[in-house]
Amino acid sequence: MIHVCSLAKLHETVETTGARHVITLINGSTVLTRPSNVDPTNHLFLGINDIVEEIEGMVAPDEAHMHELFEFVRAWPREAPLVIHCYAGISRSTAAAYATLCALLPDRDEMELAQRLRHASPTATPNPRIVALADTVLKRDGRMVAAIHAIGRGADAFEGEPFSLPVS
Repeated sequence: MIHVCSLAKLHETVETTGARHVITLINGSTVLTRPSNVDPTNHLFLGINDIVEEIEGMVAPDEAHMHELFEFVRAWPREAPLVIHCYAGISRSTAAAYATLCALLPDRDEMELAQRLRHASPTATPNPRIVALADTVLKRDGRMVAAIHAIGRGADAFEGEPFSLPVS
């Protein structure tokens, strides 16, 4: 099971779900305390800004980040849940969760997985740059981008409610 949340809900989500693996997608300068029950080797930190274009002084998601993400999720043993979070739990984390589903379920339809995301989170607004990069790395030929475009922008919110996605 994949659980998605904001930074503010990270410790609570890890504790209540029993997760042992965490993916963090936040600005590199954001203060983060890793949950104590998550081994450092089971924590992927991607220090990226929530941007869609290169901006001087910021770190845009890139293809190398996608390779790190996919290497980590493919090594995740799935014995315990995985938590993916960003600052608000709306953009970077939802894009990474969608990309993770697409990577772990290569034969599943992109639109079905995007609709699953929308059903689980009305506020999910996946970062389009992350989705496009994942689409390229996974060789999904634009279908991931089209599916996320089709579900549209999520409802406006300051912080997303934690949600879960089954990996099946």
